[in-house]
Amino acid sequence: MPERFVQFFDAGEPAEHDLLGGKCASLVTMTAAGMPVPPGFAVTTAAYDAFVHESGIAERVHELLAGLDPDDVVRVDEVSAQIRELLLGCPVPDAVRTAIHGAYDELVARIGADVPVAVRSSATAEDLPDASFAGQQDTYLWLRGWDDVRDHIRRCWASTYTSRAILYRLRNDIPDEGLSMAVAVQKMVNARVAGVAITLNPTTGDRSKIAIDASYGVGEMVVSGQVTPDNLLLDKVMLSVVAEHCGDKHAELVPDAATGRLVEREVEAERRDRLCLEHDELVAVAQLAKRAEKHYGCPQDIEWAFDSDLPAGENLLLLQARPETVHSVAARATTAAAPPFTPASGGMTGFMSGLTSSLTPRNNR
Repeated sequence: MPERFVQFFDAGEPAEHDLLGGKCASLVTMTAAGMPVPPGFAVTTAAYDAFVHESGIAERVHELLAGLDPDDVVRVDEVSAQIRELLLGCPVPDAVRTAIHGAYDELVARIGADVPVAVRSSATAEDLPDASFAGQQDTYLWLRGWDDVRDHIRRCWASTYTSRAILYRLRNDIPDEGLSMAVAVQKMVNARVAGVAITLNPTTGDRSKIAIDASYGVGEMVVSGQVTPDNLLLDKVMLSVVAEHCGDKHAELVPDAATGRLVEREVEAERRDRLCLEHDELVAVAQLAKRAEKHYGCPQDIEWAFDSDLPAGENLLLLQARPETVHSVAARATTAAAPPFTPASGGMTGFMSGLTSSLTPRNNR
């Protein structure tokens, strides 16, 4: 049976975690459940495995990682740089390259040649119920053309061995044996407003609440803590606002027509002084978060966006859903003594420093 190097999210094939990694498996599952996921495909772990083994570098990578001390950050940085240089320099097998190129051409035929895509890492060790591994690898946004996409898929493969990813695995006793990397190639959302939502109160662990952070533009500035977003807490049943704080929202990431890339732009004072979501949009985000929680059967941490290119009623898109781990685990231990939710103190984003999203950009372009 030939290796499955690519898998479209809507292909109707199983969401195999070992083949797709955490992120892509979630995207396949959400698509199959009828959730509003932007179209795309996964470059599977079979492609990555063929790349590292046929290139002959797998053994060298194992040698470099042997005996690393997580307290020796300088050495970890050196090893990370060496491994990533190996991965960026080795040739990709013809069969792998042909399969990925064909899938990209098919996606372009669906969405249009001028539509940009996002390329996101999807490690097999991330988005597990008991591990907050998100954000350890790279994501690249607003890419156009096969050459750009091809190069950034390789960068995602190399990000398996970022210093932060290596350190995380060392400090959490996650073995590198069997570790692999898939990559999501997905239609880019032209986000007017974006953010995150957690289907519990991140301060207390109260599952009768939904916490939402929202800001203007593409959501990377929210999940990475670069802006102070609007913080809202809703009752999960009534969908009424229990607490809110209007964030400063001083900047946004938006597409620049002249360069065809995302640029950071200052938000005008009048938009900073009001909530970026209308009430019906806020309710729609909460309903989407509830839907994800019901589907997966546990508290969820979702990323969402309203796409400027789509009509009202069809413009709310689900970008990612993962099991909520950091806050719910902490909440179980501290619920009795925890203070009430206080949006003005920073809301949910303040709690997300250890759960930086997969959307965090590593676009040094």
